[in-house]
Amino acid sequence: MLVSGFPGSRSLWAALGGSALFLLLALRWLRRRSVRRAILSARERRGRALHRMEETVCRLSAQHPVDDPESILSLSLNELSQKLNDGSLSPEMVLHCFMGKALEVNGELNCVVDYLSECEEQLAELRHQKTKGPLYGIPISVKENYSCEGHDSTLGLLKRVNLPASTDSVIVQVLKRKGAVPFVKTNVPQSLLNYDCSNPLYGQTLNPLNHKKTPGGSSGGEGALIAGGGSILGIGSDIGGSIRFPSVFCGLCGFKPTGNRLSKKGIVSSSPGQKSVTPMSGPIARDVDSLVLFMRSLLCEDMFDLDSTVPPLPFNEEVYSSARPLRIGYYETDGFTMATPSMRRAVLQTKALLEDAGHKLVPFTPPSMETAVFGLTLKGLLADGGSTFLDNFKGDLVDPNLKSQVTTYALSSHLKSLLSFIVKPVFPRLAAVLQYSQEMRSVKTLWKHHIEVETYRQEFIELWKKQKLDAVLCPILGPALTIGYPGKLSTAVSYAILYNLVDFPAGVVPVTKVTKEDEEALKNYEGHYKDFWDKLLKKGMSDGVGLPVAVQCVALPWQEEQCLRLMKEVETVTQRKAR
Repeated sequence: MLVSGFPGSRSLWAALGGSALFLLLALRWLRRRSVRRAILSARERRGRALHRMEETVCRLSAQHPVDDPESILSLSLNELSQKLNDGSLSPEMVLHCFMGKALEVNGELNCVVDYLSECEEQLAELRHQKTKGPLYGIPISVKENYSCEGHDSTLGLLKRVNLPASTDSVIVQVLKRKGAVPFVKTNVPQSLLNYDCSNPLYGQTLNPLNHKKTPGGSSGGEGALIAGGGSILGIGSDIGGSIRFPSVFCGLCGFKPTGNRLSKKGIVSSSPGQKSVTPMSGPIARDVDSLVLFMRSLLCEDMFDLDSTVPPLPFNEEVYSSARPLRIGYYETDGFTMATPSMRRAVLQTKALLEDAGHKLVPFTPPSMETAVFGLTLKGLLADGGSTFLDNFKGDLVDPNLKSQVTTYALSSHLKSLLSFIVKPVFPRLAAVLQYSQEMRSVKTLWKHHIEVETYRQEFIELWKKQKLDAVLCPILGPALTIGYPGKLSTAVSYAILYNLVDFPAGVVPVTKVTKEDEEALKNYEGHYKDFWDKLLKKGMSDGVGLPVAVQCVALPWQEEQCLRLMKEVETVTQRKAR
């Protein structure tokens, strides 16, 4: 007020205000330019890496010619392993065939983000390797969040550019010791917490079966590359379906073990520290035999020595190879995300085939799904109100596929609480998301939540054992959604994320494809809640005729071999029917 009495004070304040606005706009422009430069730098570096990969293909193909690369690319993993072990194929021949195909697939689908040039040195080491094994000379693709010495794990985030790993993750180390050859890193959705596959650094990855559909996520680059033929075996990670969704959407087999059956040391997360929902690492491949070969090879002394937190449990051949008829629980829908016609048909068709093969199938209902999804899973993942997740985006662009998530999580707890109250009568599920994404107010509340999660897990196990089940057969979300829909449908992950919450091994096997009859029946789909998200799911899954549909197989914790056995049974009876 005193200053306002001086002559010219209004013009002074106007000038100051104009200067402040100019400074603000200038800072915003500088930040955007900095972001654009960082993105350009990351893309140029990828370009250089892929160019070196092309040069290596030319050199190796000249030194180790292959008349018909397709004769190698079309082999199963077991067949390829046998030929590498008996010497009829060399690691150099196999590697340049898959590298060449990976470059071709990447040109179409945009799924490879880095070339692991150290694989060239590894080839020289393999020549002197006296003992061979099932993974000897096998090219392996690696999800981008696995640490590889000298390479970034960006998660599609600017803040992680130019932060090369100082050492390989334990799984990559074990693979190399077994003679496998990691050769590329593959694309992921920004921050990983999404089941589409795009980010501002490297762009959108496409589904090889339909370019309008997502390949899934967060291991989407793996799904696209393997389904496109550019890799025969890949490693992903899974905190809510991130191995299983790409496998389903791309017509592959994928397996998520119990949380600590395989090492997670050196795998980068965007939300480290949360303990309610268990992340896992695991394989993606064309068939169940490949998943079994991977698990059999990695459950070894090398991994147990490199990571002492992994229990020293070798692969149980007796359980996997058993011919004893199984008692299998099944359900057609989980009571939360209504199964689409093709999902329901896949389960019922597989149930009938398993019964014909001599197995006993009995109805099973997962307990309290709404509590599991909202009160346990969502509340645990966002116990900090989403602040750790949101920290990833400071000074960064937000990928369009994540804007819905980021906007919701960024609301204050007070505003979330108010909006939850307002929308509850008309949109109860949105109200629940707003309610359970609020920050927990004390450590005591967090500890209480951990107790609730463990209580639910024990209730689930007790129900399972009461019915004397060996395994469970159930739906998994599919077919592939249209690009852009996963970010708006985070609640549709219920079939997958349930088994991260209870920490059970789970895998997926493709069993059928969407028919015209399925597509027609989808027009009458309303969902359990008949709300906006049910309508959106129907729209996102439309135009899916011909796309693969899978079933999910589940076993109790630490019974990976039982889960894989059911997966193999499902694959066998499905293929027998197709013949």
